[in-house]
Amino acid sequence: MATTGAAATCNVVPLVVSPKDQHYATVIFVHGLGQRADSWVPVLQRVIERLPGIKWILPQAPSAPVTYDEGQCRPSWFDISNLPPCNCYDETGVATSVATVESLLTSEVRNGMEPHRIVLAGFSQGAALSFITALTTLHELGGVAGLSGWIPLPSRQVRYQAAAAATVPYLLNISQAMLQLEPNLPVFWAHGKEDMEVPLTYAEDGTSFLRNGLHIQEDKLVFKTYEGLGHAVNDAELDDLARWLSHVLA
Repeated sequence: MATTGAAATCNVVPLVVSPKDQHYATVIFVHGLGQRADSWVPVLQRVIERLPGIKWILPQAPSAPVTYDEGQCRPSWFDISNLPPCNCYDETGVATSVATVESLLTSEVRNGMEPHRIVLAGFSQGAALSFITALTTLHELGGVAGLSGWIPLPSRQVRYQAAAAATVPYLLNISQAMLQLEPNLPVFWAHGKEDMEVPLTYAEDGTSFLRNGLHIQEDKLVFKTYEGLGHAVNDAELDDLARWLSHVLA
């Protein structure tokens, strides 16, 4: 897969939904391929209203040529050539997008938020990016939530960590890093049983990797599936997400 403009640093200011009550936690929510961050605000409103003390940060991916769309420019965190996702890997795009999310994490920590009160979450490609970042960051996060996502196979062999004051990644073994840094990371994985773009088998494979490859404890992993749901979200899924966030950020 050719690397693309998705590898360019995203300078778009993230959308922020400020908490209505005292700020006690932050969720960074990453949109999917071809989407805009602001389109998720009304969708997430069901969750936002139940958790008024949480600040939501929704970064916007840069627009770049996407191989899957015959080179048409769309908001994209990294290039993708097939759906369901194949083993092709836009290494540069992934590394740069991880650095973008890492910069948001670092900014929240510098502003006084404890890392264990920050959760990464995302939909589809945004879920994939959230999983990669959460499994490789040096921050001990409060958790990671993926809706209709996957963990790219190549990312399971390497981890990307931006060097201080730079965006040049270096490589480490992701399994070793996860076991050493955050073996108890809470994970919420939600997936529609009728998803044809990222089929349920990707969720089953991903959760198996978390259990057997990274040894995530059963009580830390919540895996929910939804009858009749395709590559989308529904109220039941959002309610489950809200309950999980309330629990891990209590």
